[in-house]
Amino acid sequence: MSGAITHDDGLIRCPWPKTDPLYVAYHDTEWGVPEWDDRALFEKLILDGFQAGLSWITILRKRDNFRAAFDDFKPEKIARYTPKKVERLMNDAGIVRNRAKIEGTVNSAKAYLKIMDKGPGFSAMLWDHLGGRPHDHKIGARSKTPTEDEISRAMSKQLLGHGFKFVGPTIVYAFMQAVGMVNDHLVTCHCHAKCNKLGKKSPFSK
Repeated sequence: MSGAITHDDGLIRCPWPKTDPLYVAYHDTEWGVPEWDDRALFEKLILDGFQAGLSWITILRKRDNFRAAFDDFKPEKIARYTPKKVERLMNDAGIVRNRAKIEGTVNSAKAYLKIMDKGPGFSAMLWDHLGGRPHDHKIGARSKTPTEDEISRAMSKQLLGHGFKFVGPTIVYAFMQAVGMVNDHLVTCHCHAKCNKLGKKSPFSK
């Protein structure tokens, strides 16, 4: 299915949420909405890393469990996780129990704290790749949506250089879509214009 679809509520949406109420709500209220907050961006990037090899709806259904298990994704707490804490997480059935991803989250939290301490800030660093404003790709069909681009490759390289884990170009591009760095809602979707309007409120506009 490549085109937007009309739901029972009369709204036209991208096809991927289908009729799952949780997915539809996420599509309507979160996906593609520009996010400027440092910690919120960190959380989303980590969750996209956990998504690797899985579907996003799987992570979305476990998101509350992830937040509880990872101290609401507060980097200053995650950076201090001990091997004992990692083992507890490996026994938590409410999250994705992947040792490499859990340990990678600890490394990423440490990298985040260094950026916040010595750099322009996590959000400012990432949004700088886009000149501080979301990019509207004006996509007419889902089949035209990229899975990575030049910006996601550059952002991935930068994050890896700082010590982040599970931030390859494809994961980073999915992250960019989710946090509104790119507007990949189909142009016929009711969220497309709304996200473009929100993007004009960027604190990093140049």
